[in-house]
Amino acid sequence: MRKYLLFIFFLCSFLVTAQEKESSQTDIFDFKNIEAQIKIVPDSGKVSGIVNFTFEILVQQDSLFIDGRKMQFSNVLLNGQPVDFNSSADGIYIFSDFLPSDNNKLQLNYSAKPDSGMYFINWDYPEETGLMKQVWTQGQGKYTSTWLPSFDDMNEKLEFDLSFEFPDDYQLISNGKLVSNEKISDSTRLWQFDMEKPMSSYLVAMAAGKYDVQKTESRTGDQIFLYYQPQDSLKAEPTYRHTAEIFDFLEKEIGVAYPWQNYSQVPVQDFLYGGMENTGATIFSESFLTDSTGFKDRNYVNVNAHELAHQWFGNLVTESGNDHWLHEGFATYYALLTEKQIFGEDYYYWKLYETAEKLKEVSDSGKGESLLNPKASSLTFYQKGAWALHILREMIGDEAYREGITSYLNLYKFKNVTTDNFIAEMETASGTDLSQFKRDWLEQSAFKASQSLESLKKSTFITDYLNIAALRDSSLEIKYDLLDEALQFPVNDYIGQEVVHQLAGLQSVKAIELYKKAFDSNNIFVRQAIALTMDQIPPDLKGDFESLLEDDSYLTIEAALFKLWEQFPEERHKYLNQTRNLTGFYNKNIRMLWLTLNLVTPDFEPEYTRDLYEELAGYSAQWRPFQVRENAFSYLFQLGAFNEESLKSLISGTQHHTYSFRNYCRELLKELLKNPEYKQELIEVSEKMTKEETAFLRSKITG
Repeated sequence: MRKYLLFIFFLCSFLVTAQEKESSQTDIFDFKNIEAQIKIVPDSGKVSGIVNFTFEILVQQDSLFIDGRKMQFSNVLLNGQPVDFNSSADGIYIFSDFLPSDNNKLQLNYSAKPDSGMYFINWDYPEETGLMKQVWTQGQGKYTSTWLPSFDDMNEKLEFDLSFEFPDDYQLISNGKLVSNEKISDSTRLWQFDMEKPMSSYLVAMAAGKYDVQKTESRTGDQIFLYYQPQDSLKAEPTYRHTAEIFDFLEKEIGVAYPWQNYSQVPVQDFLYGGMENTGATIFSESFLTDSTGFKDRNYVNVNAHELAHQWFGNLVTESGNDHWLHEGFATYYALLTEKQIFGEDYYYWKLYETAEKLKEVSDSGKGESLLNPKASSLTFYQKGAWALHILREMIGDEAYREGITSYLNLYKFKNVTTDNFIAEMETASGTDLSQFKRDWLEQSAFKASQSLESLKKSTFITDYLNIAALRDSSLEIKYDLLDEALQFPVNDYIGQEVVHQLAGLQSVKAIELYKKAFDSNNIFVRQAIALTMDQIPPDLKGDFESLLEDDSYLTIEAALFKLWEQFPEERHKYLNQTRNLTGFYNKNIRMLWLTLNLVTPDFEPEYTRDLYEELAGYSAQWRPFQVRENAFSYLFQLGAFNEESLKSLISGTQHHTYSFRNYCRELLKELLKNPEYKQELIEVSEKMTKEETAFLRSKITG
């Protein structure tokens, strides 16, 4: 009879929505700690472990739910005694007479093969291939429960002490302080981490790979660990450039000491986003790895500062579920303040101007969103949120703003917050009624463009820029003197670029004069603007344009190489010889362009055609980072030169875990299917692949 009643209860429990389950359970149980011993078997993509929970019972209850997706559970003990349980695809239900009490213990064994949340990179390939193998996690979006029984509820905060059994010869990084690292067999090592403070489970993380590490300290003595793979040793300094400065600036600017035991940063292949602010252990995309040349075009500074700011805003104080801007708006704003410290005030106002233009465009189209809309876009949460804080600071002044932030963080540390909690602290600190600010900037869907413009005009630079931008529709004869003056040394990065944009398509004598001056400015961003916008190179500027191939900018070189190759066919050999040893960014932008131009230049090194094609096609291999594969697919498509292996890679890409790459592959595959020859090739190739890999292709062929 008891089993029957439990079964009925189990079925009824599924009728409760996840939200109801979460909101009720956090009022009944207060979880304090998780101690987990986790075994990861990367060759098979499996994870298992023993998890011990410590918790208080606040209100009498007859069931407890723990999230654990597609997991198998066994040996479930409550306070040392076997207890009834049942599991579903979402987790495990524990059935007992839960009476109000302290220091309760729950132990369970589990195993799983995660299809999300934990990602196994390149473990399908034999060891002798020498490929860099990694395992990493991404919990935001309620995915920690795919590999660790936990709580998909950011209102449930507890201390996580995790141990990982993992193959030897790899570095493993997780939350907290590494307290031991020892071999437990010939092939396995045990990594043990200790956390001292509670956090939400979406911030739990691990990453493993063959990493080296640079160690540094903040001004206040916090240890900082910067990981990189051995082959990227020369990129470590430019990638992590300014890291200690970023840490010190944020700690001082925020006014609250860094709240965790240490701080690690680790780059991984095929990450879903730019970065993730796991507590004390940021994981970020390898695509931010750069050398000093690439640093000028694309660097890690913003993401570095953004994820570090989250250690306070999101990790120390955590939204209650409907106030996402309290995380992303704050991290965006403080990252921008950090960049202001590093790159200057003009940079700060330029970024505000750029985002204001985007927000105004969306708002004017009727698609503006309130910051308090839980389903708002990233543009709203990140950029409009940052703008709201910029305006708030101007309204109440630096002193009151900083006082309010400090009070807010100290009052709600290790707790959950709402927007009203934040506003209350800022009102107390400033002695100002902020109800109108809340209506205008937080509740209103429209973007306050006029107020934003008035704020921007406090910058002399922005005023000067807008004066030049206002000349866009004027003839060159009318605006020549003003453009000429704007190119006087030293040329402002942004105003100089605006001048070049206004010259696009012009080839008059006066335009050539201004172009000459822009070239001679030696401003890398002004020269880059020329490379990107000059579609037809005037003979008088050919030598100047050729000099762009020597600039310390991969964007500039890529654009200049293609345009010179295209417009001066008699000198293609010279340009190809000059750039043959350049690779470019992480996605090998210059190298792949060079290979493609070489392949379509028949009289240039024809004896190497096969080797060069195989190199280009090889960049599409499934083991390569998706950014490299995507670039290779683009060139192979333009050349009409997919081979069997690259077609296999494209088909498999339609199931990739990274959303943007998966969609790219699907759209490209649909284009190839329009070609009867490719369609037949795809069908033949797909017959050698698994049903999972070819699911999208089959749906398009049969659909």
